[in-house]
Parts: sequence; structure tokens; C-alpha cells
Amino acid sequence: MLETHRLMLRKWTPADAERLFEYAKDPEVGPPAGWPPHRSIEESRSVIDTVFQGAECYAICEKGSGLPMGAVELMLYGHTDLAQSPRECELGYWIGKPFWGKGYVPEAAGALLKRAFGELGMETVWCAHYDGNQKSKRVQEKLGFQYHHTISDSPVPLLNEVRVCHVRCTTRARWEEIESTPH
Repeated sequence: MLETHRLMLRKWTPADAERLFEYAKDPEVGPPAGWPPHRSIEESRSVIDTVFQGAECYAICEKGSGLPMGAVELMLYGHTDLAQSPRECELGYWIGKPFWGKGYVPEAAGALLKRAFGELGMETVWCAHYDGNQKSKRVQEKLGFQYHHTISDSPVPLLNEVRVCHVRCTTRARWEEIESTPH
């Protein structure tokens, strides 16, 4: 479990399926990130049992309630197309619509960057967003990610589409520089 000023990041459990479905069924949440809206609580439970079992996958929860409102993950080498070595990983995230615009994703993702560089020995963290997903782009900018390249024909298999994908990264040196700057 990881904690921030307002958040608790913890592992997903089967008991979270109903809450996950509540937010993941919204067509404005998943499709911009490349996955279809959930159709049932059972589908959400299956996602928890499979997709959300990564070593560094966490439910984003408000400290007071402990109820999940989104997910944040460091996808380690071998579980992402962007990381090219064991000292690289990819950051992914989403949050339910009622929590948009509150700064929760940058706060949660910032905690994972601290873990990536401070505890896991990463040298580079990658992140990407599809064309038009300005919310995701803004999170990456807030966290200090810098543009690296664009993939003009990126497959989106869960939606049977091809999209334009913008890839960014941040390095340990850049993260340390940002962290040492007074906020």
C-alpha cells in the first residue's frame, strides 16, 4: 500500500467489482484510454482477476473511504511494448468521471514515479496517450513527461481500431530535478 496526501493506493480485490463497474461502464472513461466500457459487474470482476493483477497495479482510493475510484499502474518490462529494458517501465492510469479535475491522477501517478525511481531502480518511465485524450496528455505534462515520438498507426486491439498515439517519457535525472525544485 502507498499513501499520498489525500490518497491510498492499494491492491484491487474481488470485493471492488461493483465499484469498478460503476465507473468503468461510462463510455467517456475507457474508450479514450483504449478499452471498451464494462458491460457487467462480472466483467469488472474478471478485469480485477486478470488485468489488475500486475505487480505494480493499484486501486486509487480516497483515504477516508478506501473505495476505489480509478487505477494506476507501472507496467514492468515484459508487460508493455514501450519499455525496452528491465530498468524501464510504462505508467498507465484512469479515473472515474466524478473525480475528473481534482488532481487525483497526478497525485497517484506521482507516488508511483517516486516508487519507480526511488525503490524499483528504474531509469526511464514511459507513458502514452491517444490523439484527442487531452486529460491524459495534461497529466503527463504535470508530471514532467517530455514528448518522445508519435506512432501514427497504433493498434487498439480491445476496440478493434487503429489510432494515433503520442509517446512521452521521463528519466530518473529529470524526475530528481523536478523533485528537488521547491513547489
